[in-house]
Amino acid sequence: MTEERFYELCKFERQLAAEGYTLIAGVDEAGRGPLAGPVAAACVILKSDGPFVKGADDSKKLSEKRREALFEEIKETSLAYGISLVDNRRIDEINILRATYEAMRNALADAIKMAEGTAPGMILVDHVHIPKIEIPQMSITHGDAQSVSIASASILAKVSRDRLMKEYDEKYPQYGFAKHKGYGTKAHYEAIAQYGPSEIHRMTFLKKLYN
Repeated sequence: MTEERFYELCKFERQLAAEGYTLIAGVDEAGRGPLAGPVAAACVILKSDGPFVKGADDSKKLSEKRREALFEEIKETSLAYGISLVDNRRIDEINILRATYEAMRNALADAIKMAEGTAPGMILVDHVHIPKIEIPQMSITHGDAQSVSIASASILAKVSRDRLMKEYDEKYPQYGFAKHKGYGTKAHYEAIAQYGPSEIHRMTFLKKLYN
């Protein structure tokens, strides 16, 4: 990552530091779109003036190897973090958007608990506004590519979910979860057609196949 890119990624954090915020949090999710598995969310609490992990960027732009390395560095660098996964049954029960918000709130609560009750002054969140949160929020479109705090959270969420999908691949090898992580690839749809849905498939996402 160039110095210019890293400087650009820290622009919202610099702004908040200048406005007097001491602690901020980045929040992001992974896995809203797949046909199977949980939705994941992560929260990273940081000092507004850093340190930040250089190299943290939109998790989708990074290789798996790079995400894995940054995952450990982000956990070590942050003041606190939280990671939450909401499973497919809960997604089917309350819908994917509400499940995503639930995962985000849980991740935030876990991070605050890890910080011994110290809450951030501002939450930076990718694209959405999390309901039922009293802490001020700043919703940033494409936030995982605009803010180092959100990018850090996106990496924690994606790596955590990908690791779990690899575990599911060992239990349900016929679906290829290790490769597509539950997303609706051609091979995945073909496996569902051949074997039927597994216990981790989101039936509300497959309803068109079974109506």
